[in-house]
Amino acid sequence: MNRSSDHVRRVKTLYKTLLKLHRGLPVEAKVIGDAYVREEFKLHKNVSEKEALVFIKEWTEYAVMMIQQLRPKPGQRFSNVGRDLSEGELHALREEQVGQLYELLKAATDKQSS
Repeated sequence: MNRSSDHVRRVKTLYKTLLKLHRGLPVEAKVIGDAYVREEFKLHKNVSEKEALVFIKEWTEYAVMMIQQLRPKPGQRFSNVGRDLSEGELHALREEQVGQLYELLKAATDKQSS
């Protein structure tokens, strides 16, 4: 198996894993999360190898965090998931990523107020 096909296989596996993990979220969060994952994976389809490695690393860390947070806890049906971004992470975001986060925030708060 060449390096390129191995990379494609890993990306597809990660993508499917993320969508499966979202099944453990409340319906509204699942819909938003799935849409975000789909869009991000489409946007990063033709990036440089360096960008691809960062992309895979970040989404893998997200998957590990989701696995840890979605584990059933005694007496709890569901707990909050996710984490706050550090100031450094916020400053490192591109303008389009800030816009995406804002859209996610709006969608999440609109669902909560409905």
